[in-house]
Amino acid sequence: MKLYIKIALFAVSFVAISAILAALYMFNLKHTDMSKAKPDFIVSATDLQKEFELNETAASARYINKILEVTGTITSITHADSNYLNISLKTGSDISNVICTFPAVGDLSMLKTGEEITLRGQCSGFLMDVLLNNCAKVTKRNKE
Repeated sequence: MKLYIKIALFAVSFVAISAILAALYMFNLKHTDMSKAKPDFIVSATDLQKEFELNETAASARYINKILEVTGTITSITHADSNYLNISLKTGSDISNVICTFPAVGDLSMLKTGEEITLRGQCSGFLMDVLLNNCAKVTKRNKE
């Protein structure tokens, strides 16, 4: 077999093995435990929504992929796919809320609409609502 064919086969094999290892790493990657994570920003649901409404570009640059600790009043609690739970927080806007998605339903069964709550999650953007993923209920604020 010629040398350039051996080099090409080695390169293709190396890329394939690297891709498989990267896929396995991503598949086994654990979500950050939001109940123990330090928030990048602490903000009210009303202020967060207003920032996105006033200047979505600046708010996106500031908040997307950051851990936010948000306080607000629960307007609705809905069950989504599988074991996911969505909690909407009141923002003062008639058309926009902060929606917090919880990956698994745990100690959230005692929550009721109208209750004030503090949640921590990762901001994923603004699509008429501000979206927070992988949320956790904050029971006690960490004093820094």
